[in-house]
Amino acid sequence: MSNRPTLFEELDPEPRLLMGPGPVDVYPRVLRAMSTALQGQFDPQFTRYMDQVQVLYRQVFETSNQQTILINGTARAGIEACLTSIIRPGDTVLAPIFGRFGHLLKEIAMRSGANAVSIETEWGKVFTADELETAIKKYKPAVVAISQGDTSVTVKQPLKDLGEICKRHNCILYVDATASLGGNALPVDEWGIDIVSAGLQKCLSGPPGSSPISFNDQIAARVLDRKHTEAGIRAPGTRDADGPIIQSNYFDLPMLMDYWGPDRLNHHTESASMLYAARECARILLEEGLVACQHRHQQTSAALRAGLVAMGLELFGDQNNLMDNVTGIYIPASCGNGAAVRSDMLNDFGIEIGTSFGPLDGKIWRIGTMGYVCRKSNVLRCLSSLEAVLRRHGFKSVPGAGVDAAYALYQNA
Repeated sequence: MSNRPTLFEELDPEPRLLMGPGPVDVYPRVLRAMSTALQGQFDPQFTRYMDQVQVLYRQVFETSNQQTILINGTARAGIEACLTSIIRPGDTVLAPIFGRFGHLLKEIAMRSGANAVSIETEWGKVFTADELETAIKKYKPAVVAISQGDTSVTVKQPLKDLGEICKRHNCILYVDATASLGGNALPVDEWGIDIVSAGLQKCLSGPPGSSPISFNDQIAARVLDRKHTEAGIRAPGTRDADGPIIQSNYFDLPMLMDYWGPDRLNHHTESASMLYAARECARILLEEGLVACQHRHQQTSAALRAGLVAMGLELFGDQNNLMDNVTGIYIPASCGNGAAVRSDMLNDFGIEIGTSFGPLDGKIWRIGTMGYVCRKSNVLRCLSSLEAVLRRHGFKSVPGAGVDAAYALYQNA
């Protein structure tokens, strides 16, 4: 037997254009930022970058919340940090379900000790404000946990009135903005959102691995009532709060508040390269401007959809509440469950598109136009490639119709 180590080849993957529901291609500036030399987590230079990240994401979330920080981990880590810390055992949590991620929020609430309840609508539809208020009146939840945009169904839930409804009925509003932040409007303070989390790998066009979150003073007071600092790092004379201990150490918001605050509690080692990435993602977004970036996502999605319809494909979901960064289309009957088309798009044209989950698995394709990918050239490339692949799989459309329709929309915008 050889004693030589098994090393494998140097990383050199074939380039892809990621036009699925996420992750998507990363801004080159973000990749460059990630190559910045590491620093000690309490080096004054590094803590200054941490402070800058807080300032940047307050602007991204359109909030004045002091508690605006990063959670080390993918977007789901941010969800868990928020829900695990705000839910007390026995709390009733209402999770409205209009796609896969409503089920996820309900499960995390249940795992956090909540009495998790839900209302459901058909995948591809959303709830009215009246439906949500009726459910809140019925269940009297301590927390309403809802996604703004659910990529599994490519629709977004209107949230403008929900904050006021929750305030009127004395419950907390948590919003999962993983799939929407940056490409869809989300003015946190204006809409009365108490606590929100997101991820980098969608419209912010960064790598998965860091989750920006923000929460108001009401939430800060709620979680500080459960503050228990671990023994190995607590200062002499520290007194624990009277509330029940938060079940997760890693996702304990009170300790994270001390880590990001002036106390600089040595809670964990910040993921420096991901902090650099998150910082640059926010800088790119704010340089472009929130409204301009949202408009770019709207226009690009509109062009893609115009092209798809011109090709004879049918759009999926509530057309009045579509996400501005991902589009669902029914898979034509001639294409079976669509897997072969997706494979040809990837292997022959280097373009990744997605299918969906649950009742929509093999029923729809999902095409993302997010962040760095959200550009005219990518839409035209995707439409022309899809037309060619569909033709090989028995679906006929007028040659060039998709590209021409997208061109027309851009020219008339």
